[in-house]
Amino acid sequence: MAALALNYVITCPLLPGFLPENELDYMDQHTYLVVMAGGIGSRFWPFSRTHHPKQFHDVLGLGRSMLQLTVDRFAGICPPENIFVVTNRDYIELVQQHLPELAANQILGEPIGRNTAPCIAYASYRIARLDPEAVIVVTPADHAVMHEEKFRTTIRTALVGARSHNVLITLGIQPSRPDTGYGYIQFIDDEVPARDVRTLPGQEAGSFPKALRRVKTFTEKPNAELAQMFVSSGEFLWNSGLFVWRADAIVQAFHQYLSDIAEVFDEGSAQLGTPAEEEFITRAYSLCRNISIDYGVMEKADNVYVLPADFGWSDLGTWDSLHRMGQHDADDNVVDGNALLYDTRECVIKTPPERLVVVQGLEGYIVAEYDNVLLICKRTEEQRVKDFLADVKSKKGTGYN
Repeated sequence: MAALALNYVITCPLLPGFLPENELDYMDQHTYLVVMAGGIGSRFWPFSRTHHPKQFHDVLGLGRSMLQLTVDRFAGICPPENIFVVTNRDYIELVQQHLPELAANQILGEPIGRNTAPCIAYASYRIARLDPEAVIVVTPADHAVMHEEKFRTTIRTALVGARSHNVLITLGIQPSRPDTGYGYIQFIDDEVPARDVRTLPGQEAGSFPKALRRVKTFTEKPNAELAQMFVSSGEFLWNSGLFVWRADAIVQAFHQYLSDIAEVFDEGSAQLGTPAEEEFITRAYSLCRNISIDYGVMEKADNVYVLPADFGWSDLGTWDSLHRMGQHDADDNVVDGNALLYDTRECVIKTPPERLVVVQGLEGYIVAEYDNVLLICKRTEEQRVKDFLADVKSKKGTGYN
């Protein structure tokens, strides 16, 4: 089975004995990682399923799941005991299987999905109780990064900016095309004087990286014409969904911009990290509205900064993104499976290794099989995958979603 991206370097798991000597120097006991791993990834159906979502799959054919690769790439950034995974309670056992090095109290179970704002509030309040000096990196569990050393350098730069300032930092990706599937961040391309950056009470201003830029606007997925304008202007970056901030800075932001969620977690914060946590979180999530951190905080706050970056990033949210990231054969096919292709071009083939697949005469198709579903779909029509899934649920029952 061919790996989809041969240039992708697999790093070791985050265990103390495996960390390179020179990376231990970069570790900071106050740095924490929050991995958001509760989504279903329905655009990646049938590979991503309700009972086994995308983050638990070896999407790139590298022998590591997306969740494992996500944690791996933070080797040397924070100690293993400072990693927290937020996931649906139905997936706790899967997280334990994929990350057996994590203690049970490092896996935070959500009773229901409420989008990213309650997820981040839960983890941030939990970490703030553990460590008032905590600086948190928040990452989705299912994104791909091709150049991991560049990625680590970027994260360390953001950590320097966040450590002694009241700032909310997001990573912005240099756009390579006018993609309508990503959100965009407009930034002001002027160096920010350190004296102009806000600090928290009791904090002395430290150095502020010159690469950080003030954010001007956030725009959700634009149409093709607007996306082209954004890319041509040079003023916009893709929104990666990666964030860096102090725990007290994001808690303060919740109080200011999502006070209803802050009120819920303020009331029960003393129960976090205790046997009463699960019961409290069940009640808390019933009171929290479904809202993203972008819409609830980042688009409203005036202390948001972006760090422009280029480390080979993709959210791997669609089959077409897998085609872009993967290793192409001579006919521009990306193949992960036991397959023989004839007169076939520009396809994505992802099938179980135990099944031989013979494909003839296809151009620009997705051929994807997992468990009890086989999908054959034009790449140009992949936005209909969600519609297919809805039809499957209504006409064939829930055994296929």
